[in-house]
Amino acid sequence: ESKTYPYADGQTPPLQLQNRASSTQLLSEMVNARVDGALIVQPINHGFDHSYVAAAIAASPSIFKGMMLHDPRMSPDDAVARLEELLLLGFVGVRFNPYLFDRPMSERNGGGLAVYRTCGKLNLPVGIMCFKGLDKHYADILRLIAASPETTLILDHFAFTNLSDIGDELFNLLLTLAEYPQVHVKISASFRITGSTGDPFPYKLVKTQRFDPLLQKFGADRLLFGTDFPFVLEQEGGYGGITKLVEGWASVLGEKERRALMGGTAERLFGKWGLFRLAKIG
Repeated sequence: ESKTYPYADGQTPPLQLQNRASSTQLLSEMVNARVDGALIVQPINHGFDHSYVAAAIAASPSIFKGMMLHDPRMSPDDAVARLEELLLLGFVGVRFNPYLFDRPMSERNGGGLAVYRTCGKLNLPVGIMCFKGLDKHYADILRLIAASPETTLILDHFAFTNLSDIGDELFNLLLTLAEYPQVHVKISASFRITGSTGDPFPYKLVKTQRFDPLLQKFGADRLLFGTDFPFVLEQEGGYGGITKLVEGWASVLGEKERRALMGGTAERLFGKWGLFRLAKIG
């Protein structure tokens, strides 16, 4: 597939993932795990060329939806036009990668803020990946929230609040964002936040020190399950294992809360999927 959809310069994925990081493999994993649908976040490996994800959506429109990657180099007008263009191709949200920005995401008169505000008007969520720490983007996120309170904001991968002393401080920051009803958290990539504990699958410490407090503070209707495909394939349990694990975490909840965590929140934010009984975010 890389011949038809080449990787961006310097973004070739690890060799062991190149043949597995495909929409075909994802569909296979989903069938085996009985997952209805997946939100495919534009891979950084393809840069700002969204043609691969667009093709996957076109081939399986009832199964795949897309989250585009905002290009901070664009002017506000061009960035909004690009958003509207991809919306017609099945993209239902926008990823902000703060490390692609030369300036704050919330910069006045910047393309990021223009897109963030437009997403509020169009009811499209914005996902932010705080890979290097929530503290580095906390003030910027608050400015985005203030500038467009109607925009839904999703923090990916537990907002990268690792299991460590520093991670605990960042987690307390994350909990303060629960006061903003538009803020949601993706319960995904548990393996990325094990930190100094080395908490192995089935991530018992992630559950007790991160998931449980988030559930109490945010509620299931503001949490979204995710798998972090294809990287989860390299972890113990794989795609099916993490799906069953989080389903197990949710088994103690009421039916309404369980459905919200395992797909209802995602469907409320991104629209309906449908193959099996529950929809889940991939």
